[in-house]
Amino acid sequence: MANQSAGHWRTANEHFARADWPSARRSLQAMLAAEPDHPAALLQLSYVESHLGNYRAARTCALRARLSGAWRHPRLLMDLLPRLRTFNEAQVMFEVIDSLPPPEQLEIPLLLAIATQLSYFNLQERADRYLAEALAADPDYPPTLLASARVSTFLGRFDEARSHLERCIARAPDLAQGYWQLSQLRRATPESNQVARLRELLARGGGAEPDRAALLAYALHKELDDLGDHAAASEALDLACRSKRSRIRYDSAETARLFDALAALDGSAGSAQPVAGGGRTPIFIVGMHRSGTTLLEQLLAGHEEVHGVGELYDFTSQMRYATDHHCRGVVDATIVARAASGAVDWRAVGEGYLGKMEWRLGSERCFTDKLPSNFLNIGFICRALPQARILHMVRDPVETCFSNLRELFSDANPYSYDQRELGHYHRRYRALMAHWHAAWPGRILDVDYGSLTREPEATLRQVTAFCGLEFQPAMLDIQGRERGVATASAVQVRQGIVARDKPKWAPYAEYLAPLIEAL
Repeated sequence: MANQSAGHWRTANEHFARADWPSARRSLQAMLAAEPDHPAALLQLSYVESHLGNYRAARTCALRARLSGAWRHPRLLMDLLPRLRTFNEAQVMFEVIDSLPPPEQLEIPLLLAIATQLSYFNLQERADRYLAEALAADPDYPPTLLASARVSTFLGRFDEARSHLERCIARAPDLAQGYWQLSQLRRATPESNQVARLRELLARGGGAEPDRAALLAYALHKELDDLGDHAAASEALDLACRSKRSRIRYDSAETARLFDALAALDGSAGSAQPVAGGGRTPIFIVGMHRSGTTLLEQLLAGHEEVHGVGELYDFTSQMRYATDHHCRGVVDATIVARAASGAVDWRAVGEGYLGKMEWRLGSERCFTDKLPSNFLNIGFICRALPQARILHMVRDPVETCFSNLRELFSDANPYSYDQRELGHYHRRYRALMAHWHAAWPGRILDVDYGSLTREPEATLRQVTAFCGLEFQPAMLDIQGRERGVATASAVQVRQGIVARDKPKWAPYAEYLAPLIEAL
């Protein structure tokens, strides 16, 4: 039996390496027929089912792997934790973590793995405790220093984050990630900057690996922009975007088909009755990335009846479960088609969303969910959560897109590394928002970023009235906030409310001609 299982396992891994998912599944299922509780096979099958788009089967395998004892093996545990996060099984993940020995008895790779998953759930203080143990075990280990700097940044401890990064660069002077993170935390000056070093790293092979080139070039762009050398900063940004774009898959025609499918949805398909959810009112803050959603959430979180929870994929998790489809990103055409077929239980989606949210919340009756790309889910949100408020951040298109262009995201925004693709995406987004307004009149409030920064109190009074709240002056004290901010705006938002007299993109107008034309 053991030899037979070993054969299935070997064959499954060969199929997995070739991305032959159906064959890999057959081999793993044959192995599990003989050993139903084999944790490694269950985890591998969970990944395979995800690749095949089978959300519920993938989730079931991950939960079975947890029950089979995968958490007892450090290497398997480092696979199990991100699997549980993929399915938004936060409480199960916490139970696994709490069952482990105390942090001081864990190895550094496991400490980092746990901290990473906790940080993804925006539990920065808890992640910080595991990172402190990793630092105590080895204060010069570059991955720990990078992770610690990231969490310290989210917590607003910028001096500490800079110290971690400077130590990391001293220990690993060729590590591109360290330079990029450090560039986001400080303003370069003629007396203190990384320009020469970054150019040197790019010149001696740093551009041969696209991921490394992107990190170095984005850092170089930021430093040159700080120094006011906009021509050289444009060249660095162009290299950064080309490097990143070469590493990701993006099909603008596929995006067009998705937006067309969403635009075919209307408000006539009915919706759930308001879900009790303990009397909670979700406030969704949506829009393009870099449109000011983090600022609006931070301001709202100053209200005594609002709990700010950050960027969440919780609603997407519910839609994936309801349609039994695993997708990349917030939504895809398969989810839209299955939802439009009438097979979705919208009340179950709303109840599932609120139920999974409860562990995050305190006594406040409202909470914010500020994943910007939830603008794609508005038609589904309106059906599943009739009591939800939807705030749509609106910002100058060129300023929004330029801010996207100069931000190194994960693979979540693949449209943002080419000026024309970005401009076309923005036009699609604006058309879809116009459709949602027409399909669900009165459910969405547009919030202008310029008005929010120039007249914050007046704008917040409109926002709070729309959300059924009274304006509170404490909402404006944004610099006094201590809650973690795990977004690309983690540094900027702690600088307070800043209204620019001149748009950031103005010195780059010539460089941005393709973007402006596409818009």
